[in-house]
Parts: sequence; C-alpha cells; structure tokens
Amino acid sequence: MEPKKRLIVVGDRVLVKPEEGEDRSRVGLYLPASAVDNQAVQTGTVVATGPGTPISAPADLDDEPWNIGGGEAKYLPVQARPGDYAIFFRRAAVEITFEGEKYLVVPQAAILVLVREQDIGHEDW
Repeated sequence: MEPKKRLIVVGDRVLVKPEEGEDRSRVGLYLPASAVDNQAVQTGTVVATGPGTPISAPADLDDEPWNIGGGEAKYLPVQARPGDYAIFFRRAAVEITFEGEKYLVVPQAAILVLVREQDIGHEDW
C-alpha cells in the first residue's frame, strides 16, 4: 500500500480551495462587477495555513551572532484558519494541482478579508 501524501504549507502562506465563477459567494458576499470582470480578486475556502512568519526572540537580538542558541523556532501566526472564507488578490496566488484537486497558495499579505463563523466571546464584526 502506498503511503498517503499531504501538503504542508510553509511560512505565512495559506492554502485555498478556490470558488469558481459566481458573482455571489457561498457565504452571501456580493463582489462588485469591476472586481469580478477584471478578475482582480478571487474567493475560496482556507484549507490549511503555514505556521506564520518566523521571528527571533527579542533577547536574541542583543546577543552576539555566535552566542545565539538554536532553541525552538518562533512564529508570528497567520490570521487565517482552516474553514475561513477568504477574498484575496488573484495576481498574488499561485495555482497548484495536488492529487487531481486545484488549490491556490496565497501569501497572507494578499488576503483582503476573511469570513469566519463567529466564536463565542470574540468581538469580531
């Protein structure tokens, strides 16, 4: 039996399953005709996210480069979560096909808006 493969998203990138060809998204958002016609933005569901942007501990910045220990990697996490609905700049996305499915890899900076089921206790719009 062949081992199952999986995609591992790295850095501050987000893996999105694109939504195709509708002016109204499945979550009820209407995209303006100018955005749809010029294909400036695209929508889709977040499938997976990378760990975020790697950062060093503030104390490490004051140390000499040869004194900085290995330690565990620290990341500034991405805002997107699996299951979120994302609106992002189409030009920044990279299309890939994995096991017959089409996905887009989108840098966090290209995401304009996320639609998320509201968590109890969070003050989101």
